[in-house]
Amino acid sequence: MAVQTGTMHTGGCHCDNIRLRFSTELDPSQIEVRACQCSFCTKHGARAFADPDGRLIISVKDARRLRKYRFGLETADYLICRECGVYAAAIAGENDEARAILIVNALDDHRAFTGESVLVDFDWENRAERQARRRLRWMPVEMSFA
Repeated sequence: MAVQTGTMHTGGCHCDNIRLRFSTELDPSQIEVRACQCSFCTKHGARAFADPDGRLIISVKDARRLRKYRFGLETADYLICRECGVYAAAIAGENDEARAILIVNALDDHRAFTGESVLVDFDWENRAERQARRRLRWMPVEMSFA
């Protein structure tokens, strides 16, 4: 995959088991932050975003401390640290087709993402519609384990 230039944002979970590197050409003020209204995201207070032209790299130090949670249509893995409980990102698809969203509060510079969160509700989608939307709107992701 192509090397992304632009701004690099870093972050991760509280205990540092999950590390995030997000590269984008966009200024944080240009990125739409979404507040999904599903029960999982609502209970976590999650504000998520993706830049389809950006790139997310997720590094996990200890795979045993990573929880991949699936619910509903089971079309994505929601990445939660078993140690500190932080919900950091979600991944749909595999290998070169994998796409992700990033949780704003998991970034070190989360305060730079100042836009008002847009409330979204995808409960009406069927499995195929959800997968198609994610392929289009989520960003390429690479995940590695130490």
